[in-house]
Amino acid sequence: MSYQPPVYRSTSSLAIVSLIFGIATWFVLPFVGAIVAIVCGHMARNEIRRAPAGTVEGEGMATAGLVLGYVHLALMCLIVLIGIVLMMLGFSFWHWH
Repeated sequence: MSYQPPVYRSTSSLAIVSLIFGIATWFVLPFVGAIVAIVCGHMARNEIRRAPAGTVEGEGMATAGLVLGYVHLALMCLIVLIGIVLMMLGFSFWHWH
């Protein structure tokens, strides 16, 4: 039997930041949190893929941060688009007289 050195695993700090900001974007930092979650999520996934197999963890946290960030950003864009359409219509359907 040969000696196998222990494999030290670490969790990607960027994955943790992505998840934290992905959650924070829904409660504290609406737009900025989404951008940070998306950027850090992509950076974390690249870091995990480039590291030797099994040494860096956090793929799930990075993915969750990405999903939370992208969904929030998409909803914000939809809300802004609806607001623009309502302004272009002059809010005519809000006035019933």
